[in-house]
Amino acid sequence: MEENLFKFIEDAIYKITGQKGLVYDTDFVKDLGLTSFDVMNIVCVFEDHFDVEIPSRDVWKLRRVKDVIDYMIRKGLTDV
Repeated sequence: MEENLFKFIEDAIYKITGQKGLVYDTDFVKDLGLTSFDVMNIVCVFEDHFDVEIPSRDVWKLRRVKDVIDYMIRKGLTDV
């Protein structure tokens, strides 16, 4: 399950930013240099794909790939 979620995140990041080479500890801002606009675009991809709304207070807790995977599993968003 985690591997499928990782692949989904990796594909979403690539489509929005053109960046590859993610690992579980990749920090979206520090390692990839994503802007808040990039982060919101990625969140929109997740929301559209899983048909959910991710509250703003949760978005800024999702700093690393692993944070997103853990969040998605906790919320039951595993059907990639």
